[in-house]
Amino acid sequence: MRIACVGYRAWALNIYDYLANTTDDVFLIFRTKEQYQEVALIDFQPDLVLFYGWSWGVPSRIVNKYKCLMLHPSPLPKYRGGSPIQNQIIAGEKNSKVTIFIMNNEIDSGDIIAQADISLLGTLTDILTDIENVGTRLTLNILTEGLHPVPQDHSKATYFKRRAPEESEITIEEIKERSAEYLFDKIRMLAPPYPSAFIYTSDGEKLIIKSAEINCEN
Repeated sequence: MRIACVGYRAWALNIYDYLANTTDDVFLIFRTKEQYQEVALIDFQPDLVLFYGWSWGVPSRIVNKYKCLMLHPSPLPKYRGGSPIQNQIIAGEKNSKVTIFIMNNEIDSGDIIAQADISLLGTLTDILTDIENVGTRLTLNILTEGLHPVPQDHSKATYFKRRAPEESEITIEEIKERSAEYLFDKIRMLAPPYPSAFIYTSDGEKLIIKSAEINCEN
């Protein structure tokens, strides 16, 4: 099988590299947005195209011509849209799923090929590692067993926008009104490579907050 892989996030590229090094399939891997060339993808004549961890739209001419798969870290049809990890954590979710689905011309609404549990506890690094491990396992199974699509229940769909960098600010209102757990979750979900949580100080400076812990002592 000829498989084209498009991505830029480290966990997605790790999945691609593992597949390329452990299967007999032929791979073409685009590692950055700048490196991705539609002409090169078409010339490769892929049987399958993976868009894991991809943050930009894919033209219908590609989605309609090839079998394109997307990995989305949410229990689709819930939490469609951007920033799924952050939007789930800030909503208080403790568990989620890795979902692999066939792309169509609508946002995260294609038939589901595979789905498995992940935890949203721990550091962001822990969560991304879990996504990588589960995503690798699911993809290997897909390459072995083939595609067995199951339609999503669109009546249960929820949508969330991609979070903007300014939403990483911890405001005075949040400090006064929100719980320690909420603020802790907001900080841990925004660790690099995402725009880190921050506060503005009285002198107008931006103080970046990359980690925190809750003191449970009474």
